[in-house]
Amino acid sequence: MIESKKHIGKPLVLGILGGGQLAKMTLQAAMRMGLDVAIIENGDNSPAGKMTKFDFGGGYKNQEELDKFIELVDVVTLENEFIDTHILEHIEKYVTLAPSSKVMSLVQDKFTQKETFSKIGIKTANFAKVDSLVDADNFALEYGFPFLIKTRRNGYDGYGNFTIRNSTDIIAAFDKFKKGNPERELMAESFVNFSNELAVMVARNFSGEIIVYPCVETIQENHICRKVIAPANIESNILDNAKEIASKCIQTINGVGVFGVEMFLTKNGEILFNEIAPRPHNSGHYSIEGCKTSQFENQIRAVLDLPLGSANLVRPSAVMINILGEKDGKGVFENIEDTLHENVALHLYGKAESRKGRKMGHLTAIGDNAKETDERVERAFAKIVW
Repeated sequence: MIESKKHIGKPLVLGILGGGQLAKMTLQAAMRMGLDVAIIENGDNSPAGKMTKFDFGGGYKNQEELDKFIELVDVVTLENEFIDTHILEHIEKYVTLAPSSKVMSLVQDKFTQKETFSKIGIKTANFAKVDSLVDADNFALEYGFPFLIKTRRNGYDGYGNFTIRNSTDIIAAFDKFKKGNPERELMAESFVNFSNELAVMVARNFSGEIIVYPCVETIQENHICRKVIAPANIESNILDNAKEIASKCIQTINGVGVFGVEMFLTKNGEILFNEIAPRPHNSGHYSIEGCKTSQFENQIRAVLDLPLGSANLVRPSAVMINILGEKDGKGVFENIEDTLHENVALHLYGKAESRKGRKMGHLTAIGDNAKETDERVERAFAKIVW
């Protein structure tokens, strides 16, 4: 285990930046390992914060609250990549932070991500900075329509993406992203004609040990992941190649923790890097029931420099479905009893408010037959009543 920078001789306290569902599931894994956990989030009683007495609801943008949090904790990790670098650098002066601020500076910006990995030979879609309408027009001339204009930072679940089908769309995208925020940085990226969207979770500790999870297929609806199928039902050589690419990405940036690497499989069998998430990822939730060691436990092992656990599946198949908000209002379900009859694992995140498309929970089924496992979790999902 890495030596704490302070609190020598006291029980270890893990700090998590953020209090949503990823922090909650990390906290649950940490508690099983006998750790105390502190959560810092903007607002009291976040899904993770209400599970610990160390809940810093003033948020990490509040300097006084942040310093109180730092004083308590020994090691800090995070559940989202949208935290300003100067906050991460401040934390790093006093306690161990994983992933480090240097790693975060490489992956917070989607353009920098692609630039970093393309330099080491990892294939991506065509991409470029677009600082002006002229830059976007030039990209269209070189690569054609359609293509995407993306915000380089703070985009997720399709937010921050604009599909460009003609020159008029370029103007609309700049109006949307630059209006009120003229300094916002944008990039262009060729539209990929893919057959499958793939993802691989990778865990790496300070000692350099790496564990790579199965390559999964993610099924998107309205730019939000609806379903994850583990392992992806594609040729074994493609699965192995995807795992090798994901591992190479994490080693290149010297990442510590758990990372989600998203990729496209093109119709001609080529794998293209898409994005990296420096944290546990929605595409790895199946691992709680589906793998010998969940992504959340390996996140903790990694940031504490403990030996990593096996990422092997416990059964041949695992399928996860996200439970997305169907309406705006209270985050409650009228009936889940019928769902539980289907031999699935139900995870509800405890969010007080529901919004259409918001991730409110997930279901996971594991089994010996991929088709039966998928059908079982779909039946369970269909029985959820809002």
